[in-house]
Amino acid sequence: MNWARISIILKRLDWGMVFCILLLLAVGILFIYSAACRGEDVPSAPFHRKQMLWALVGAGFFLATAFTDYRHLRDAAWWLYFVALLLLVLVLLVGKEMYGARRWLNLFGIQVQPSEFAKIATIVVVARFLGRPGRSLDEPVRIFQVLALVGVPFLLIVKEPDLGTAAMLIPVAFMMMFAAGVPVKYMLILGAVGLLLLPFGWFFLGNYQKERVLVFLDANRDPLGAGWNKIQSGIAVGSGGPTGKGYLKGTQNVLGFLPRTVAPTDFIYSVIAEETGFVGSIVLLILYALLLGSGIRAGLLARDKFGRLLAVGVTSLLFCHVFVNMAMTIGLLPITGLPLPLISYGGSFMISIMIGLGIVQSVFVRRYHE
Repeated sequence: MNWARISIILKRLDWGMVFCILLLLAVGILFIYSAACRGEDVPSAPFHRKQMLWALVGAGFFLATAFTDYRHLRDAAWWLYFVALLLLVLVLLVGKEMYGARRWLNLFGIQVQPSEFAKIATIVVVARFLGRPGRSLDEPVRIFQVLALVGVPFLLIVKEPDLGTAAMLIPVAFMMMFAAGVPVKYMLILGAVGLLLLPFGWFFLGNYQKERVLVFLDANRDPLGAGWNKIQSGIAVGSGGPTGKGYLKGTQNVLGFLPRTVAPTDFIYSVIAEETGFVGSIVLLILYALLLGSGIRAGLLARDKFGRLLAVGVTSLLFCHVFVNMAMTIGLLPITGLPLPLISYGGSFMISIMIGLGIVQSVFVRRYHE
């Protein structure tokens, strides 16, 4: 790629998206530091420094993906998908067990969570399948073919177990099918069948998953155990008031009521809401709305169906993560352990999301027919 081409791409970048990403990364690093803070005289865990490193690595992947023509992914889609499935199988066979789950692979001394990258690979292969020129989507069998593509990684991730991450694939697949032009009546029928069968899923849940659902329905069922995180998160968010308690002054966090193991990851929004209040929460929602708007715009302006479906898939995944994470921290959904994009601490999720956003940016950059 020559300098003239690089200059053209830089001019075509969605700089509004880039600005939102940078602000969200900065917010994440600041409040990860706050989440690890335990007072002036107590050393803080260096989570924020590691997050800076992951942000830099993620930025590199974002730029590399944005500068690469997204249409190359069409040819590599099946390879990416099968490699993702292979890694998910390896996790179950030789993955490192932590907190009763096998979700991580040790690659050259780095803990990698393949399920995060499997979500992006699944989006790419579904976009290739639905975006194939000349493929008729009026046949019901197409829905079952898409569900088969999504179902294999879904089942492997559930086996880890990580039901929250696996569940993200379902709404993303439906949004991609809708954008592709699959008849709505077929999706409504399938959705209705799914809702009817949903109660039977109870019998396939693990004991800890059943407990999470029961605690969601009644937090006082186990206030000092399974319900603790839910209760303390609600107190943290509610106690922030209009403008918050101030940076590094969140008592739920500093005093350890919000567990240190989850404050920088799944419950980072609780820390932000307590310290910045309603105003800070609204600003955060606006940043995510602008980022999601950039993804929608990229999809609308995409030069082909494959690009449109890629943008829809990544944007839907981003929305689902934001919605579920914030909803669970304020008690509207059961605790699922899903991180907040670009803000929660974690390397695999950071890099996978940055790759996804880089793909959206690549679609936007190449919106013109040349």
